[in-house]
Amino acid sequence: MKIGIIGAGFVGSATAFALVMRGVAREVILIDTNTAKAKAEALDITHATTFAYASKVYAGTYEDLKGADVIIITAGANQRPGETRIDLMSRNTAIFQSIVSQAVTAAPNAFLLVATNPVDIMTSLTLKLSKLPKNRVFGSGTVLDTSRFRTLLGEHFGISAKSIHAHVLGEHGDSEVLAWSNADAGTLPIEQIAKEFDRPITAEIKALIDDKVRNAAYQIIEGKGATCYGIAGGLTRICQAIGTNENAILTVSSFHEDVEGVKNVCLSLPSIINKDGVSRVLYPPLDEEERALLRVSAQKLKDYAESF
Repeated sequence: MKIGIIGAGFVGSATAFALVMRGVAREVILIDTNTAKAKAEALDITHATTFAYASKVYAGTYEDLKGADVIIITAGANQRPGETRIDLMSRNTAIFQSIVSQAVTAAPNAFLLVATNPVDIMTSLTLKLSKLPKNRVFGSGTVLDTSRFRTLLGEHFGISAKSIHAHVLGEHGDSEVLAWSNADAGTLPIEQIAKEFDRPITAEIKALIDDKVRNAAYQIIEGKGATCYGIAGGLTRICQAIGTNENAILTVSSFHEDVEGVKNVCLSLPSIINKDGVSRVLYPPLDEEERALLRVSAQKLKDYAESF
């Protein structure tokens, strides 16, 4: 795959590295207003290719995106300590107005994969600006939150996170919904796993896991200034699913005509990802509390999206 990355900061450079080390991309173009940084990141990553795959990595311009399969947008203002993803909206909207038009002009057939926060709103804006079909514009959504949820459940039970099926839905942010009611491992509901492993899932444990999933980014940002490796892994996983026509189920953020009565909103639901991008959305069974929370999340995003 030929993949362009707009933004060579923490997330963009980490994603370029992950794409190379996983062998997902044969060609990676880094684009940044700071040309020197883009060149330095590309050179550094190039020196790792002999230990992984023979991928070409270089700093370029929008013209170099011609023929790209996927364009990942990571550019934007960094989230400051104590700042919510929604607070970033006004600062990043202006940046996207320039980015999207240039990207679509250079590579009209590419998928646009948004990672910039607030990702659901920026995905909605990108869809609006690009005028592309809804299956070709989507965001990283709650792919990372879902990974955090599964990781914490795996640690609690002492089993591999890869063997756990549990999803985070809605906003990638404060109103996200951890879908406890349909989480399972080895076909067994987690409540049954908890009994068999003698590792109860009490209200206190649920609250602790919920807090760690919901606030992980704030903890990481406070400690080192930015999150990058987890989201880089998620973006690479999405690109892999596209490039291999995998039909993988991932919780990307995309456009939905109706979510619990809220019309025309971008948020995360389990979606089948293949060579057509978001080919199908799977609406999970939820209990009444989760449905109500998802409705709140959807309405919140709808209200913010309509403000730009």
